[in-house]
Amino acid sequence: MAKISLSITLMILLCGLTLASRTKISSLNTITALAPSLNDGVCSSLVKTQGYACEEHLVTTQDGYVLNMQRILPRGRRTGNSVPVVLQHGLFMDGVTWLLLPPRQSLVFLLADNGFDVWIANTRGTKYSHQHTSFSSNSSDYWNWSWDELVAYDLPATFKYVHDQTGQKLHYVGHSQGTLVALAAFSKDQQLDKLRSAALLCPIAYVGQMTSPVAKNAADHFIAESLYKLGIFEFSLKGGAAVKFLKDMCKSTSIDCTNLFTSFTGPNCCVNPSIMNTFLDHEPQPTATKNMMHLSQMIRQGTISMFDYEDKDENIRHYGQSTPPIYDMTRLPSELPLFLSYGGADALADVKDVNLLLESLQDHDSDKLVVQYRNDYAHADYVMGQNAKQDVYEPLISFFKLQ
Repeated sequence: MAKISLSITLMILLCGLTLASRTKISSLNTITALAPSLNDGVCSSLVKTQGYACEEHLVTTQDGYVLNMQRILPRGRRTGNSVPVVLQHGLFMDGVTWLLLPPRQSLVFLLADNGFDVWIANTRGTKYSHQHTSFSSNSSDYWNWSWDELVAYDLPATFKYVHDQTGQKLHYVGHSQGTLVALAAFSKDQQLDKLRSAALLCPIAYVGQMTSPVAKNAADHFIAESLYKLGIFEFSLKGGAAVKFLKDMCKSTSIDCTNLFTSFTGPNCCVNPSIMNTFLDHEPQPTATKNMMHLSQMIRQGTISMFDYEDKDENIRHYGQSTPPIYDMTRLPSELPLFLSYGGADALADVKDVNLLLESLQDHDSDKLVVQYRNDYAHADYVMGQNAKQDVYEPLISFFKLQ
Protein backbone atom coordinates (compact mmCIF):
# COMPACT_ATOMS: atom_id res chain seq x y z
CA MET A 1 0.00 0.00 0.00
CA ALA A 2 2.87 2.36 0.82
CA LYS A 3 4.44 1.70 -2.56
CA ILE A 4 1.15 2.38 -4.34
CA SER A 5 0.72 5.62 -2.39
CA LEU A 6 4.23 6.71 -3.31
CA SER A 7 3.54 6.00 -6.97
CA ILE A 8 0.31 8.00 -6.86
CA THR A 9 2.17 10.86 -5.18
CA LEU A 10 4.83 10.72 -7.87
CA MET A 11 2.21 10.83 -10.60
CA ILE A 12 0.51 13.84 -9.00
CA LEU A 13 3.84 15.65 -8.73
CA LEU A 14 4.83 14.77 -12.26
CA CYS A 15 1.51 15.95 -13.66
CA GLY A 16 2.91 19.40 -13.02
CA LEU A 17 5.50 18.68 -15.68
CA THR A 18 6.06 21.06 -18.54
CA LEU A 19 4.26 19.52 -21.49
CA ALA A 20 6.02 19.14 -24.81
CA SER A 21 3.30 19.24 -27.43
CA ARG A 22 2.33 16.16 -29.39
CA THR A 23 2.50 18.38 -32.46
CA LYS A 24 5.68 17.93 -34.47
CA ILE A 25 7.16 21.27 -35.49
CA SER A 26 9.68 20.79 -38.26
CA SER A 27 11.46 24.13 -38.12
CA LEU A 28 11.92 27.41 -36.26
CA ASN A 29 11.68 30.87 -37.74
CA THR A 30 14.54 31.86 -35.47
CA ILE A 31 16.50 29.81 -32.97
CA THR A 32 18.15 32.83 -31.38
CA ALA A 33 14.97 33.53 -29.43
CA LEU A 34 15.62 30.37 -27.46
CA ALA A 35 19.17 31.30 -26.55
CA PRO A 36 19.70 32.70 -23.03
CA SER A 37 20.75 36.32 -22.90
CA LEU A 38 24.48 36.73 -22.43
CA ASN A 39 23.64 39.11 -19.58
CA ASP A 40 21.90 36.20 -17.90
CA GLY A 41 24.44 33.55 -18.87
CA VAL A 42 26.59 31.42 -16.60
CA CYS A 43 29.73 33.44 -17.33
CA SER A 44 28.26 36.85 -16.51
CA SER A 45 26.20 35.79 -13.50
CA LEU A 46 28.35 33.18 -11.77
CA VAL A 47 31.95 33.26 -13.03
CA LYS A 48 33.05 36.78 -13.99
CA THR A 49 31.63 38.05 -10.71
CA GLN A 50 34.33 36.00 -9.00
CA GLY A 51 37.13 37.62 -11.01
CA TYR A 52 37.71 34.85 -13.55
CA ALA A 53 37.87 35.20 -17.34
CA CYS A 54 34.96 33.30 -18.90
CA GLU A 55 33.72 32.70 -22.44
CA GLU A 56 30.38 31.39 -23.73
CA HIS A 57 30.62 28.87 -26.59
CA LEU A 58 27.97 27.20 -28.76
CA VAL A 59 28.54 23.66 -30.06
CA THR A 60 26.21 22.04 -32.60
CA THR A 61 25.82 18.27 -32.52
CA GLN A 62 25.53 16.14 -35.65
CA ASP A 63 21.79 15.72 -34.97
CA GLY A 64 21.21 19.47 -34.66
CA TYR A 65 21.20 20.25 -30.93
CA VAL A 66 22.99 23.48 -30.01
CA LEU A 67 24.89 23.06 -26.76
CA ASN A 68 26.16 25.90 -24.62
CA MET A 69 29.59 25.53 -22.99
CA GLN A 70 31.44 27.86 -20.65
CA ARG A 71 35.21 28.19 -20.75
CA ILE A 72 36.96 29.39 -17.58
CA LEU A 73 40.61 30.24 -18.01
CA PRO A 74 43.27 30.28 -15.28
CA ARG A 75 43.58 33.68 -13.63
CA GLY A 76 45.80 36.05 -15.57
CA ARG A 77 45.92 33.82 -18.67
CA ARG A 78 43.94 34.17 -21.88
CA THR A 79 46.12 31.98 -24.07
CA GLY A 80 48.73 29.37 -23.42
CA ASN A 81 49.20 25.67 -23.02
CA SER A 82 46.86 25.04 -20.10
CA VAL A 83 45.47 21.51 -20.20
CA PRO A 84 41.70 21.41 -20.85
CA VAL A 85 39.24 19.74 -18.48
CA VAL A 86 35.61 19.05 -19.45
CA LEU A 87 33.05 18.89 -16.63
CA GLN A 88 29.83 16.97 -17.36
CA HIS A 89 26.89 17.19 -14.97
CA GLY A 90 24.32 14.54 -14.08
CA LEU A 91 20.58 13.99 -14.52
CA PHE A 92 18.20 16.91 -13.68
CA MET A 93 21.21 19.23 -13.45
CA ASP A 94 23.15 21.53 -15.76
CA GLY A 95 26.61 23.09 -15.75
CA VAL A 96 25.68 25.30 -12.81
CA THR A 97 26.05 22.11 -10.74
CA TRP A 98 29.78 22.78 -10.53
CA LEU A 99 29.24 26.38 -9.33
CA LEU A 100 26.79 25.82 -6.46
CA LEU A 101 29.52 25.70 -3.82
CA PRO A 102 31.34 28.87 -2.67
CA PRO A 103 34.24 29.80 -5.00
CA ARG A 104 36.97 28.49 -2.72
CA GLN A 105 35.23 25.10 -2.58
CA SER A 106 34.07 24.85 -6.21
CA LEU A 107 35.81 22.31 -8.47
CA VAL A 108 35.64 24.77 -11.38
CA PHE A 109 37.65 27.46 -9.62
CA LEU A 110 40.00 24.98 -7.96
CA LEU A 111 40.90 23.59 -11.39
CA ALA A 112 41.37 27.08 -12.82
CA ASP A 113 43.54 28.09 -9.85
CA ASN A 114 45.67 25.02 -10.55
CA GLY A 115 46.30 26.14 -14.11
CA PHE A 116 43.70 24.09 -16.01
CA ASP A 117 41.59 25.35 -18.91
CA VAL A 118 38.07 24.49 -17.67
CA TRP A 119 35.11 23.74 -19.96
CA ILE A 120 31.62 23.29 -18.50
CA ALA A 121 29.22 21.20 -20.60
CA ASN A 122 25.43 21.57 -20.60
CA THR A 123 23.39 18.61 -21.85
CA ARG A 124 20.70 19.03 -24.52
CA GLY A 125 17.35 20.13 -23.13
CA THR A 126 18.75 22.08 -20.18
CA LYS A 127 18.32 25.84 -19.83
CA TYR A 128 21.52 26.83 -21.60
CA SER A 129 21.34 24.13 -24.29
CA HIS A 130 17.73 24.56 -25.38
CA GLN A 131 18.26 25.28 -29.08
CA HIS A 132 18.02 23.09 -32.17
CA THR A 133 18.72 23.87 -35.80
CA SER A 134 15.31 22.54 -36.90
CA PHE A 135 13.01 21.63 -34.01
CA SER A 136 11.13 23.73 -31.50
CA SER A 137 11.78 22.73 -27.90
CA ASN A 138 7.99 22.39 -27.57
CA SER A 139 7.89 19.59 -30.13
CA SER A 140 7.98 15.85 -29.57
CA ASP A 141 10.84 15.61 -32.09
CA TYR A 142 13.04 17.77 -29.88
CA TRP A 143 12.59 15.42 -26.91
CA ASN A 144 13.00 12.18 -28.87
CA TRP A 145 16.21 11.01 -27.25
CA SER A 146 17.70 9.06 -24.36
CA TRP A 147 21.23 8.94 -23.00
CA ASP A 148 22.15 6.83 -26.06
CA GLU A 149 22.08 10.08 -28.04
CA LEU A 150 24.28 11.77 -25.45
CA VAL A 151 26.83 9.01 -26.14
CA ALA A 152 26.40 9.20 -29.91
CA TYR A 153 26.17 12.98 -30.38
CA ASP A 154 26.65 15.25 -27.35
CA LEU A 155 29.87 13.76 -26.04
CA PRO A 156 31.59 13.54 -29.46
CA ALA A 157 30.62 17.14 -30.32
CA THR A 158 31.86 18.40 -26.95
CA PHE A 159 35.17 16.52 -27.10
CA LYS A 160 35.86 17.53 -30.70
CA TYR A 161 35.09 21.18 -30.05
CA VAL A 162 37.33 21.44 -26.99
CA HIS A 163 40.09 19.49 -28.72
CA ASP A 164 39.88 21.74 -31.80
CA GLN A 165 39.84 24.93 -29.73
CA THR A 166 42.80 23.97 -27.54
CA GLY A 167 44.81 21.62 -29.74
CA GLN A 168 45.22 19.31 -26.77
CA LYS A 169 43.85 16.11 -25.33
CA LEU A 170 41.55 16.69 -22.38
CA HIS A 171 40.75 15.43 -18.90
CA TYR A 172 37.12 14.57 -18.20
CA VAL A 173 35.09 14.84 -15.01
CA GLY A 174 31.63 13.27 -14.91
CA HIS A 175 29.05 13.09 -12.17
CA SER A 176 26.22 10.53 -12.15
CA GLN A 177 24.71 10.40 -15.67
CA GLY A 178 27.87 12.17 -16.81
CA THR A 179 29.79 9.03 -15.85
CA LEU A 180 27.30 6.71 -17.57
CA VAL A 181 27.65 8.52 -20.90
CA ALA A 182 31.45 8.44 -20.67
CA LEU A 183 31.68 4.78 -19.68
CA ALA A 184 29.38 3.79 -22.53
CA ALA A 185 31.46 5.74 -25.05
CA PHE A 186 34.80 4.48 -23.74
CA SER A 187 33.55 0.87 -23.81
CA LYS A 188 33.11 1.32 -27.57
CA ASP A 189 36.58 2.84 -27.99
CA GLN A 190 35.05 6.23 -28.73
CA GLN A 191 36.69 9.59 -27.94
CA LEU A 192 39.84 7.95 -26.59
CA ASP A 193 42.06 9.71 -29.10
CA LYS A 194 41.11 13.06 -27.52
CA LEU A 195 41.29 11.92 -23.87
CA ARG A 196 44.06 12.06 -21.27
CA SER A 197 42.14 10.65 -18.30
CA ALA A 198 38.69 10.53 -16.72
CA ALA A 199 37.44 11.16 -13.19
CA LEU A 200 34.08 9.53 -12.48
CA LEU A 201 32.17 10.73 -9.41
CA CYS A 202 29.27 8.50 -8.31
CA PRO A 203 29.95 6.18 -11.26
CA ILE A 204 26.76 4.91 -12.89
CA ALA A 205 26.88 1.82 -15.08
CA TYR A 206 24.68 -0.72 -13.33
CA VAL A 207 21.67 0.54 -11.36
CA GLY A 208 19.68 -2.63 -10.72
CA GLN A 209 20.48 -2.59 -7.00
CA MET A 210 19.94 1.10 -6.26
CA THR A 211 18.18 1.76 -2.97
CA SER A 212 16.56 5.13 -3.74
CA PRO A 213 12.85 4.56 -2.99
CA VAL A 214 11.76 7.41 -5.28
CA ALA A 215 13.74 6.22 -8.30
CA LYS A 216 13.05 2.55 -7.64
CA ASN A 217 9.29 3.00 -7.28
CA ALA A 218 9.08 5.27 -10.31
CA ALA A 219 10.79 2.57 -12.38
CA ASP A 220 8.84 -0.36 -10.91
CA HIS A 221 5.51 1.37 -11.56
CA PHE A 222 6.41 2.54 -15.09
CA ILE A 223 5.83 6.22 -14.28
CA ALA A 224 7.90 7.50 -17.22
CA GLU A 225 6.19 5.11 -19.63
CA SER A 226 2.78 6.30 -18.42
CA LEU A 227 3.73 9.93 -18.95
CA TYR A 228 5.04 9.17 -22.43
CA LYS A 229 1.74 7.53 -23.37
CA LEU A 230 -0.02 10.68 -22.17
CA GLY A 231 2.01 12.70 -24.67
CA ILE A 232 4.39 14.19 -22.10
CA PHE A 233 7.77 14.09 -23.82
CA GLU A 234 9.60 16.69 -21.73
CA PHE A 235 10.26 15.46 -18.19
CA SER A 236 10.61 18.69 -16.20
CA LEU A 237 10.23 19.18 -12.48
CA LYS A 238 10.80 22.93 -12.81
CA GLY A 239 7.15 23.95 -12.54
CA GLY A 240 6.92 27.39 -10.96
CA ALA A 241 4.40 26.37 -8.33
CA ALA A 242 6.45 23.36 -7.25
CA VAL A 243 9.67 25.36 -6.94
CA LYS A 244 7.92 28.18 -5.05
CA PHE A 245 6.41 25.62 -2.66
CA LEU A 246 9.83 24.06 -2.03
CA LYS A 247 11.52 27.42 -1.53
CA ASP A 248 8.85 28.59 0.91
CA MET A 249 9.11 25.33 2.79
CA CYS A 250 12.90 25.51 2.87
CA LYS A 251 12.74 28.99 4.42
CA SER A 252 10.95 27.53 7.44
CA THR A 253 13.31 27.21 10.38
CA SER A 254 11.60 23.98 11.40
CA ILE A 255 12.34 22.14 8.15
CA ASP A 256 15.73 20.92 6.96
CA CYS A 257 15.39 20.74 3.18
CA THR A 258 18.44 18.54 2.81
CA ASN A 259 16.11 15.76 4.02
CA LEU A 260 14.16 16.13 0.78
CA PHE A 261 17.22 14.80 -1.00
CA THR A 262 17.51 11.75 1.19
CA SER A 263 14.75 9.64 -0.37
CA PHE A 264 16.31 10.24 -3.79
CA THR A 265 20.07 10.51 -3.28
CA GLY A 266 20.66 8.83 0.06
CA PRO A 267 21.61 10.68 3.28
CA ASN A 268 24.17 13.28 2.24
CA CYS A 269 26.67 13.88 5.01
CA CYS A 270 28.00 17.26 4.05
CA VAL A 271 25.41 19.35 2.20
CA ASN A 272 24.82 22.60 4.07
CA PRO A 273 21.07 23.44 4.26
CA SER A 274 21.88 27.01 3.23
CA ILE A 275 22.80 25.81 -0.26
CA MET A 276 19.25 24.65 -1.01
CA ASN A 277 17.93 28.06 -2.06
CA THR A 278 20.86 28.44 -4.46
CA PHE A 279 20.14 24.97 -5.79
CA LEU A 280 16.45 25.76 -6.38
CA ASP A 281 17.35 29.01 -8.17
CA HIS A 282 18.96 26.93 -10.93
CA GLU A 283 17.83 23.32 -10.65
CA PRO A 284 16.24 20.89 -11.34
CA GLN A 285 16.64 20.88 -15.11
CA PRO A 286 14.48 18.97 -17.61
CA THR A 287 15.32 15.81 -19.48
CA ALA A 288 13.49 13.71 -22.06
CA THR A 289 10.79 11.37 -20.83
CA LYS A 290 12.34 8.80 -23.17
CA ASN A 291 15.58 9.19 -21.22
CA MET A 292 13.71 8.43 -18.00
CA MET A 293 12.20 5.37 -19.66
CA HIS A 294 15.70 4.19 -20.61
CA LEU A 295 17.02 4.65 -17.07
CA SER A 296 13.93 2.88 -15.70
CA GLN A 297 14.65 -0.09 -17.97
CA MET A 298 18.15 -0.28 -16.52
CA ILE A 299 16.80 -0.22 -12.96
CA ARG A 300 14.27 -2.98 -13.65
CA GLN A 301 16.62 -5.18 -15.67
CA GLY A 302 19.94 -4.53 -13.95
CA THR A 303 21.67 -4.25 -17.32
CA ILE A 304 23.48 -1.53 -19.28
CA SER A 305 22.25 -1.60 -22.85
CA MET A 306 20.79 0.69 -25.46
CA PHE A 307 17.16 1.83 -25.33
CA ASP A 308 14.75 -1.10 -25.57
CA TYR A 309 11.78 -0.35 -27.83
CA GLU A 310 10.15 -3.46 -26.31
CA ASP A 311 9.08 -4.50 -29.78
CA LYS A 312 11.14 -7.02 -31.74
CA ASP A 313 10.55 -5.39 -35.12
CA GLU A 314 11.28 -1.91 -33.80
CA ASN A 315 14.54 -3.08 -32.22
CA ILE A 316 15.54 -4.73 -35.49
CA ARG A 317 14.77 -1.52 -37.36
CA HIS A 318 17.02 0.50 -35.06
CA TYR A 319 19.73 -2.01 -34.20
CA GLY A 320 19.56 -4.82 -36.73
CA GLN A 321 18.77 -7.29 -33.94
CA SER A 322 15.76 -8.18 -31.82
CA THR A 323 17.28 -7.01 -28.52
CA PRO A 324 19.16 -3.78 -27.82
CA PRO A 325 23.00 -3.98 -27.93
CA ILE A 326 24.78 -3.89 -24.60
CA TYR A 327 27.54 -1.56 -23.49
CA ASP A 328 30.23 -4.01 -22.37
CA MET A 329 32.13 -2.58 -19.40
CA THR A 330 34.81 -5.27 -19.69
CA ARG A 331 35.87 -3.57 -22.92
CA LEU A 332 37.02 -0.38 -21.22
CA PRO A 333 40.66 0.11 -22.30
CA SER A 334 42.90 -1.20 -19.52
CA GLU A 335 45.47 1.55 -20.12
CA LEU A 336 42.97 4.41 -19.71
CA PRO A 337 43.77 6.44 -16.56
CA LEU A 338 40.64 6.40 -14.37
CA PHE A 339 39.81 8.03 -11.05
CA LEU A 340 36.62 6.60 -9.50
CA SER A 341 35.07 7.95 -6.32
CA TYR A 342 31.89 6.56 -4.76
CA GLY A 343 30.04 6.85 -1.47
CA GLY A 344 28.76 4.30 0.99
CA ALA A 345 25.52 6.24 1.56
CA ASP A 346 24.71 6.80 -2.13
CA ALA A 347 21.22 5.49 -2.96
CA LEU A 348 21.64 6.01 -6.74
CA ALA A 349 25.19 4.82 -7.38
CA ASP A 350 24.76 2.02 -4.86
CA VAL A 351 27.86 0.29 -3.54
CA LYS A 352 26.72 -3.09 -4.90
CA ASP A 353 26.25 -1.67 -8.37
CA VAL A 354 29.60 0.13 -8.28
CA ASN A 355 31.22 -3.16 -7.22
CA LEU A 356 29.81 -4.75 -10.39
CA LEU A 357 31.57 -2.06 -12.38
CA LEU A 358 34.79 -2.58 -10.43
CA GLU A 359 34.60 -6.31 -11.19
CA SER A 360 34.56 -5.38 -14.86
CA LEU A 361 37.76 -3.40 -14.25
CA GLN A 362 39.62 -6.18 -12.44
CA ASP A 363 42.10 -6.51 -15.34
CA HIS A 364 42.68 -2.76 -15.56
CA ASP A 365 46.31 -1.66 -15.29
CA SER A 366 46.79 -1.14 -11.56
CA ASP A 367 48.85 2.00 -12.03
CA LYS A 368 46.10 3.50 -14.21
CA LEU A 369 43.21 3.07 -11.78
CA VAL A 370 42.54 5.03 -8.60
CA VAL A 371 39.46 4.03 -6.58
CA GLN A 372 38.34 6.25 -3.72
CA TYR A 373 35.60 5.18 -1.31
CA ARG A 374 33.93 7.67 1.04
CA ASN A 375 31.82 5.74 3.51
CA ASP A 376 29.76 8.77 4.58
CA TYR A 377 29.15 10.31 1.14
CA ALA A 378 25.87 10.15 -0.79
CA HIS A 379 25.06 11.34 -4.31
CA ALA A 380 24.83 15.11 -3.83
CA ASP A 381 27.89 15.36 -1.57
CA TYR A 382 30.12 15.07 -4.64
CA VAL A 383 28.89 18.35 -6.14
CA MET A 384 27.37 20.17 -3.15
CA GLY A 385 29.26 18.85 -0.12
CA GLN A 386 31.14 21.45 1.91
CA ASN A 387 33.95 18.92 2.51
CA ALA A 388 34.28 17.83 -1.13
CA LYS A 389 37.26 20.12 -1.73
CA GLN A 390 39.61 18.28 0.61
CA ASP A 391 37.92 14.88 0.42
CA VAL A 392 37.52 14.51 -3.35
CA TYR A 393 38.59 17.50 -5.46
CA GLU A 394 42.15 17.86 -4.23
CA PRO A 395 42.94 14.13 -4.75
CA LEU A 396 41.26 14.37 -8.18
CA ILE A 397 43.40 17.35 -9.20
CA SER A 398 46.53 15.55 -8.00
CA PHE A 399 45.52 12.59 -10.17
CA PHE A 400 45.17 14.83 -13.23
CA LYS A 401 48.59 16.37 -12.65
CA LEU A 402 50.17 12.91 -12.72
CA GLN A 403 48.77 12.12 -16.16
